Amino acid sequence: MKKLEPKEAFPYKPPDDFIKTKYHHIFQLKEPLDDRLTKLLFDKVMAIIFLFITAPVLFFIKIAYVIEGWIIPENKGPMFFSYNAVSKGKIIPKYKIRLIKTKFIDPEGAKKGDWHAFSAEWTSDSRTYVGKFVKKFYLDELPQFYSILKGDMSFVGPRPLAVHHYKRDRKQGNVTRYLLKGGLLGLGHVLKGTQEFGSPIYEYEYADQYLKLSPFGLLCLDLKIIGRGVKVILKGKGL
Repeated sequence: MKKLEPKEAFPYKPPDDFIKTKYHHIFQLKEPLDDRLTKLLFDKVMAIIFLFITAPVLFFIKIAYVIEGWIIPENKGPMFFSYNAVSKGKIIPKYKIRLIKTKFIDPEGAKKGDWHAFSAEWTSDSRTYVGKFVKKFYLDELPQFYSILKGDMSFVGPRPLAVHHYKRDRKQGNVTRYLLKGGLLGLGHVLKGTQEFGSPIYEYEYADQYLKLSPFGLLCLDLKIIGRGVKVILKGKGL
């Protein structure tokens, strides 16, 4: 039986004629863009800081998972998992906190890093009680500070997609996730919950600014996007 794929997992649309015209120079690029030194240093330093800051949060989440596992045995299991995603055209492990009961995870798919092994996280009945809270405040993304420290991701950039979603994104004609390192937050991603979420124009606008802005200007843009992302997180409306 073929698994149903949730709409929320891939809302990104193909580039329209306006995008292709306004950002034609981006579509002409053949190789991923070089890392900007200031952005790279910011990512490394801030990733270390946030790993220290969030360590107590992860500790308390772990305690909550253990307690829930004692009370409800079917909800116990590992706290972390990863699946294969694509950042700057490269396959990386995308680390997250487990939201769902292990009985909803396909073990063979999980071994291969297949996103579909964990796709049940989009159904509320599959989630653990701690998982529901973790998702509400996007705490399942905290392990990606480690990915930023490793250099697989950046604080700001187009969100890295699972491999099959990335292939569909490329087939639709989008190129930003090939050109840029994937981000914890994106210019379009901070619009989650609005009708604009899923429009590719914001990813192209960021790529355009990445090319045009000075190192300081790009850092200011990243800080602005991070600030908007924090506001989204504080609203506690993660699905």
